[in-house]
Amino acid sequence: MIRWMLGSGLFIFSLLAFLGVIVEAGFELPFHVVIVIHILYFLCVTVFLAVIFVRIILKFIRKTERRKILISEYFLFIVLIVLLTLNVLMSGDEESKIVFINIVTDVVFLRFSIILLFIIELSKTSLKFQRLDLNPALLFIGSFLLLILIGTVLLMLPRATTSDLSLLDAFFTATSAVCVTGLIVVDTATHFTHFGQLIILILIQIGGLGIMTFTTFFGFFFKSSSSYENTLFIQEFVNENKISQILHTIVKVVAFTIFIELVGGVFIYFSIADTFETSSKAIWFSAFHTISAFCNAGFSTLSNGLYEPVIRSAYNLHMILAGLIFFGGIGFPVIFDIYKSIKYYVVNKYLQVIKGQQYVHRGRHLAVHSKIVLATSAILLVTGFVFFFAAEFNNTLAGLPWYGKLAGAIFGTVTPRTAGFNTVDMTSLSVATILVYFFLMWIGASPGSTGGGLKTSTFAVAVLNVLSISKRKERIEIFKREITNESVRKAFAVILLSFLVIGLAVFLVTLFNPELPLLSIIFECVSAFSTVGLSLGITGVLSAASKGVIIVTMFLGRVGTLTLLVALIVSARTQSYRYPSENVFIT
Repeated sequence: MIRWMLGSGLFIFSLLAFLGVIVEAGFELPFHVVIVIHILYFLCVTVFLAVIFVRIILKFIRKTERRKILISEYFLFIVLIVLLTLNVLMSGDEESKIVFINIVTDVVFLRFSIILLFIIELSKTSLKFQRLDLNPALLFIGSFLLLILIGTVLLMLPRATTSDLSLLDAFFTATSAVCVTGLIVVDTATHFTHFGQLIILILIQIGGLGIMTFTTFFGFFFKSSSSYENTLFIQEFVNENKISQILHTIVKVVAFTIFIELVGGVFIYFSIADTFETSSKAIWFSAFHTISAFCNAGFSTLSNGLYEPVIRSAYNLHMILAGLIFFGGIGFPVIFDIYKSIKYYVVNKYLQVIKGQQYVHRGRHLAVHSKIVLATSAILLVTGFVFFFAAEFNNTLAGLPWYGKLAGAIFGTVTPRTAGFNTVDMTSLSVATILVYFFLMWIGASPGSTGGGLKTSTFAVAVLNVLSISKRKERIEIFKREITNESVRKAFAVILLSFLVIGLAVFLVTLFNPELPLLSIIFECVSAFSTVGLSLGITGVLSAASKGVIIVTMFLGRVGTLTLLVALIVSARTQSYRYPSENVFIT
């Protein structure tokens, strides 16, 4: 019993208490039920204190406790002990006693303690996943599906919505949030309470970075170390070839995300502080939109999004959000590669100028992947800006000042790269702009980012292959490097699968909703697959069957069709033989 309590018993208690927090926050409960839940909180905290106390005794007296006591556990243990001790010492002073009793028994403090304890225990438990004999790709897909199901249940809670929400609409909203798409069937601003919007925001944040990234980060963070088996397992989820740098990469991803979102939130707040009635509303708007923009989700707390009249002309806000979208969609590998290159350059200049040493070439250049992503992104942004500005100058941009036209064109070029926000009336876009949007949405963001789509590097490799064949070259060369055949094969596989999924989705939605315009249906399906979130106004009128198609399309677009095939199809054995080769007529 004691061994069980020291092991998984505390996790079970924290889980039950955490479920109590969810139930209390999501339901209007009778007084006696609330009392029972609060008793559960106290029991969980008591069990935690007892377990940590026993571990301390076993560690420092008998030397038999192998489980390491974490810094976070020490911190929570000390805080609880100090508050309880002060409560006892101040028992003579009735006024002070009441103050400290309120601190100790305050429901908010208890909830915070329970949530922190649950995160600690869940994070430690997550590091045991590698013991399961599961395909990493299957576990990756399963983690997203589990998060969607949890989000669906949470959005169905009575206190999460202002009116009844059907199971299908809750499932659709949860899928759109986890897959950072942004398509909505009910108004996020009016249909969900602040609690419901907070649930959506958490789903966006976790879904944007990936649940495995979060659990691994907290698991490594709280445990302070990891086994070689842990490291090999998580390598499947991060774009890092060096095993020794995997943990460091995960920490950098989370830290950079928090930093950019904090900076973006501050800039957003000061750009719209005078627009809202109270500071609390401005802070909530800033926090929600900085996360939604960086994660390329496109959700908004305003009914008309950024086209809402109160911020429609807030062009500085639009530019800030465009910057967040760009950083979220460029890809963490590219960002870190740029940082390393700048760091090496600065160090070399420092040694040369300040220290007076001779310049020593350190051999640090941008990787070919980074160069391809940056070049492709620049071409798409510039080309898209020119087309959008020309096509919409006398249409959706008409009547705006020059700064408004430039901001609108820039934002209109960035947002189809899987972001989903709109500063113009989408239903008024010209057909030429819609066709350009098809192309931009289909390509999407870059690998290793919070965005979806085909990916810029995939499109670039396909184009380079076409050019190489046209020149009758036997290999693809760029930036004095050769692209591997494996990259080319994956690129064309992903392109083919994207056409198959989008085509099937368009066919099914057309079958289930034949009254809808075909152009709007194609736009909706491409937006769903590329996790963009833009719509020509048909999402809310889709039938139940069409909503199911869009849900599956969003999910496939987020986890990747190729990843799904890898997870479901058994890998072939190593081929130690080769058949005679023959040419197949292509043209």
